[in-house]
Amino acid sequence: MPLNIVLIEPEIPNNTGNIGRLALASGSNLHLVKPFGFNIDDKRLKRAGLDYWQHLNVTYYDNVDDFFKINKDKKMVFLSSHGAQSHWDINYTEDLFLVFGKESVGLSKDITERHLKSLFKIPMYSDKIRSLNLANAVSIVVYEGLNRLK
Repeated sequence: MPLNIVLIEPEIPNNTGNIGRLALASGSNLHLVKPFGFNIDDKRLKRAGLDYWQHLNVTYYDNVDDFFKINKDKKMVFLSSHGAQSHWDINYTEDLFLVFGKESVGLSKDITERHLKSLFKIPMYSDKIRSLNLANAVSIVVYEGLNRLK
């Protein structure tokens, strides 16, 4: 029943390392779409992922076009603070792709506009913040999915 965590152009190695650790703990697959804001052998990535990285099921893509071409027939949902629907409304299914954008700007406007019907957000109850930390957001959505699929 694995879920698929997709990080499009992640920028912060610590977040990616923590999300890799989460992927392993939750039985999820990790998909990393280049370009990255760090080297994949960055010490911070390894430190956050500890010695778990070698056990991950991780797929790398050269760019976002390659990702969408290779996975064109997969069911995907997109997470963005600009989504109109709550993550509680996601119809979780086995092999669902949960697509997240980079830390500084999220998903591109092109991606969000092409996938409006599949665009979700995590509700925030303060107007003082723009978004949640990427690793925290992924955790929330993945474990909600696992709860629904059990």
